[in-house]
Amino acid sequence: MNPIQVFSEIQPLKKVLVHRPGDELKYLTPDTLQELLFDDIPDVVKAQKEHDAFADILRGEGIEVVYLEDLMAETLDANPGLREQFIDEFLNDAGIFTKTYHDILKDFFSKIKDNKEFVLKTMAGVTFKEIGPVDTDFLVDQLERAYLLLNPMPNLYFTRDPFASIGNNACINKMFSVTRNRETIYADYIFRYHPEYKDQVKDVYGRHGQFHIEGGDVFNIDEKTLFVGISQRTQADAIQNLAHNLFFETEGNKIERIFALNIPVSRAFMHLDTVFTMIDHDAFTYHPGITGTLQIFELRPDYDNQKMIIEEHKGQLDEILANILGIEKVRLYPCGGGDLIAAEREQWTDGSNTLTIAPGKVVVYARNRETNESLRAAGFEVIELDSDNLTVGRGGPRCMSMPLVRELAK
Repeated sequence: MNPIQVFSEIQPLKKVLVHRPGDELKYLTPDTLQELLFDDIPDVVKAQKEHDAFADILRGEGIEVVYLEDLMAETLDANPGLREQFIDEFLNDAGIFTKTYHDILKDFFSKIKDNKEFVLKTMAGVTFKEIGPVDTDFLVDQLERAYLLLNPMPNLYFTRDPFASIGNNACINKMFSVTRNRETIYADYIFRYHPEYKDQVKDVYGRHGQFHIEGGDVFNIDEKTLFVGISQRTQADAIQNLAHNLFFETEGNKIERIFALNIPVSRAFMHLDTVFTMIDHDAFTYHPGITGTLQIFELRPDYDNQKMIIEEHKGQLDEILANILGIEKVRLYPCGGGDLIAAEREQWTDGSNTLTIAPGKVVVYARNRETNESLRAAGFEVIELDSDNLTVGRGGPRCMSMPLVRELAK
């Protein structure tokens, strides 16, 4: 079996990639929240406990849980000498171009012998205090007015976004913000050098692409159909590039249709999966705020002329979805159970961001009570997770999980 096998949003989940929140959360301050894309400062210990409970839920359902930090450490363990290449590229990604800073940080990281400890420290960031006295006056001004030499990556526990699993391939992304774009380096190295993935996984986009795209906007509907959101974080041009790469550059690609769903551009609706998720063969959750302006475009290949055909689908959302799926009708379940105030409140705390682990079985945040109760009443199996600290990073259970293997549809 290929190490990546994801042709569905809903088929039973067998293997998933996560990242346990670490010391990177300790470097969040009121002054850095906006830059680092958080709404508040989480309690680190409680966030870790919530995430551990999330992983336990998945394991309890028979799902293999692997950690980003472990795969990256294993990659370095298996490739002596790769670490120096990684750290040079990592520091460039972090904007450490000044030779003095680059050399100081490279020396700091070289003293960390254990690869997992090293990986976790690249994720956590580095303070001037940790560097200690240095034989230069160059940092004097910095020491007086700043404390972070290398910014943390607190959004890493949202493993959905740096890349997306598409069929047997990986779409390693160019992310929207400078803060998060550094995160893609780990997937890039894992898929190129980890013994389990090396020469087995094709990157169908590229982390240095010109246009930004994020995994929260990418949905595997079935073997032949992909949804991608046009959102605050994903550009229409990126979707066209991805479509070209899949249709014309990827041997064995099975995707025949890509549907681009244009949603309002806002932080509240940052990704398609913050307002829309698939929870059964014929069922979706959605936020009512997207229905008035949603546009849906279909991209499909014209192989004879080596170009793409793009056309807009107009009509009611349920009718368009049913037509795409080839079924008589779909079931749509609004965030907040149809109550507009509850919808606004619960969408803000990821009420529309469900992780489907099998048809009709979803993992959700417990705090979104109106949404969860409406799903239960409709017959769905709803598994709740406490999330008061995890949710301040603006992401839900789907955001915190990157499926690597799902069962194939029968």
